[in-house]
Amino acid sequence: MVYLSALTLGLLGSFHCVGMCGPIAIAIPLKTNSWLARISGGVLYNVGRAITYAIMGAFFGLLGRGMVMSGFQQWVSVIMGAIMILSVITPSIYKNRFNSSKGVFSYVGKVKVSLGKLFTQRSYTSLFLIGLLNGLLPCGLVYFAIAGAIATGSSVSGSLFMFVFGLGTIPMLLAVSLVGNMITLELRKKITRLIPYAIVFIGILFILRGLSLGIPYLSPPAKKLVVPPMQTGQAVQTPSCCH
Repeated sequence: MVYLSALTLGLLGSFHCVGMCGPIAIAIPLKTNSWLARISGGVLYNVGRAITYAIMGAFFGLLGRGMVMSGFQQWVSVIMGAIMILSVITPSIYKNRFNSSKGVFSYVGKVKVSLGKLFTQRSYTSLFLIGLLNGLLPCGLVYFAIAGAIATGSSVSGSLFMFVFGLGTIPMLLAVSLVGNMITLELRKKITRLIPYAIVFIGILFILRGLSLGIPYLSPPAKKLVVPPMQTGQAVQTPSCCH
């Protein structure tokens, strides 16, 4: 269920990505000698993005794991879900949160310089590297996915969550890379309106998951390490080194 929510966020969010990352997707230096070469290049570019997301997910999943080990096992998921819901209900709190510092502008500038150099090359390697670097560009939608990765409470699960999210964005951005901006602005606006609902839905899923209500798949009970009590009179066997 968690990974399905990541895929849903990626699929719906990709229509938002068309407006933000669409110009890059259209401009990537695909090989033009055949459709197979174009498709292969487009896939490599998008897989590069997904891999960067997976690496980020591993890091933030590990952060979530640290919270779990600190005793926040159930509340990590609840808190992350609440943050996702609040970001939709009260967007003014988060407005310009990530793009108001000089450090971010400097970071983005360096990434864009590296991207510019790669755009002068027409090879599979450059396309893959462009995808890797593109995944580092600031994106509000990615921040929501990161919140989900933290809530997984595991480096592996966080990585997989972000990778599945990245896979969800591939169909639309691959289509844009191959045939240009084929989706009309009006249609993109209509589908983009669904994104807040998807974020709230995913936030609710994480809250339910953290509450451990005993609902199969949706809110499974929390796993606890229980040491069975020793029965009265039960002998404790110890290994012997001598016979």
